[in-house]
Amino acid sequence: MSTSVGIVSAQRASFDTPLVCKSGAVLSRYELVYETYGTLNADRSNAVLVCHALSGNHHVAGYYADNPKNVGWWDTMIGPGKPVDTNKFFVIGVNNLGGCHGSTGPASINPETGKPYGSQFPVVTVEDWVASQARLADQLGIRQFAAVMGGSLGGMQAMQWALSFPDRVRHVLTIAAAPRLTAENIAFNDVARNAILTDPDFHGGDFYEHGVVPVRGLRLARMLGHITYLSDDVMADKFGRSLRSGKLGYGYGVEFEIESYLRYQGDKFAGYFDANTYLLMTKALDYFDPARDFDDDLDRAFAAARAAFLVISFSTDWRFSPERSRAIVNALLHNRRDVSYAEITSAHGHDSFLLQHEHYHDVVRAYLERAWNEVAA
Repeated sequence: MSTSVGIVSAQRASFDTPLVCKSGAVLSRYELVYETYGTLNADRSNAVLVCHALSGNHHVAGYYADNPKNVGWWDTMIGPGKPVDTNKFFVIGVNNLGGCHGSTGPASINPETGKPYGSQFPVVTVEDWVASQARLADQLGIRQFAAVMGGSLGGMQAMQWALSFPDRVRHVLTIAAAPRLTAENIAFNDVARNAILTDPDFHGGDFYEHGVVPVRGLRLARMLGHITYLSDDVMADKFGRSLRSGKLGYGYGVEFEIESYLRYQGDKFAGYFDANTYLLMTKALDYFDPARDFDDDLDRAFAAARAAFLVISFSTDWRFSPERSRAIVNALLHNRRDVSYAEITSAHGHDSFLLQHEHYHDVVRAYLERAWNEVAA
């Protein structure tokens, strides 16, 4: 039996009802690009929403007919017989507002000016994304999700679903996430943003009109971010102190293999990602803090949740450490909510949530089997 959903294609949903963002800014109209896998059942109760992380998008599983190598970013997790089994569930992946993969974002044309939004695109939050995703669910006739899931920034969105729309999600899977960023994480994001903001080709966010891309800033931002996604052990095992030429050059060029790898990742990222989108995504990470409106009391923040939760962390994830996941678990337990927790031993740091790991996948599979039994009952 094939374990791939096979050839997929993106779909587009348009919205004419203005979206009032948390900042107070208003998007009068917008579009969301999404993909679906599997079949929606008759009572529309088997839908699973997958929320993407910072550099993710709607292409979650399968591949494109014109580019078979472009495989979905969570293809190891989603498909026939996989942990998120598309023989059972109808899975939806969405490119968030402000993204650069088809949904309305800074590079889109502002209907009021006829030019790209650029610096005029509003700062969006996790709450804004969840609100827009709920409108997409309305268009698809989905009143309640069997599950909402995601890793990292996607896991934050999954949590917010349980708080913004407690009656519209039965299960939440929040993976390698946190209830809010630490000061250290905010600092990493600020340095990455400043690499972009100070690039002469950024032009205050309106670089589209100048026909340039702030490549240097994007490269540096991605290089810094990539370091934090990996564990020290993985970098040591994969690169160590290996030299590209086998000897020291006594200069400032690329000498160590790890330097070469980071530059490759930076160049690749700058070739397809939008600088303004990077700024928006990292700000959404910084701003996410459900406890802020409850005097920093996370227990009170999660009192609104009704969904059952699966919380997963990874042992070597130092950017979203297991301690941060346990804070989510404790807040749910204090509210007597149904919560399961797994801390997966993995050498791969934060990126572990994207990789194929037998124990990790078995945990997700077992949990979603429970969600499926509820659908099938």
